[in-house]
Amino acid sequence: MAANRGQGGIQQLLAAEQEAQHIVNAAKSAKMARLKQAKEEAEKEIAEYRAQVEREFQRKLAESSGDSGANVKRLEQETEAKICKLKEDAARISQDVVAMVLKHVTTVKN
Repeated sequence: MAANRGQGGIQQLLAAEQEAQHIVNAAKSAKMARLKQAKEEAEKEIAEYRAQVEREFQRKLAESSGDSGANVKRLEQETEAKICKLKEDAARISQDVVAMVLKHVTTVKN
């Protein structure tokens, strides 16, 4: 009788271990899916922003067409300045964004 109880306890432990492994695997899969989704969303936002900046640049370029090359040079300088500012802003907040994304991705809710 004690052997049966021992076997039953072992079976329960094995079942619990399997269930825990399934939970961990599901959490890992969810995390990877969320990371992939976050990356795709970021790439989409980058593409949209790039298109917006390009449209703005083309609009300004069209407005200044026919003018001297000074306007084109000024626009290029403004664009470079904006790009530098965006890179600085991105570098400044990138750690916070990464931490936020990782926090949300690694949090498992049951």
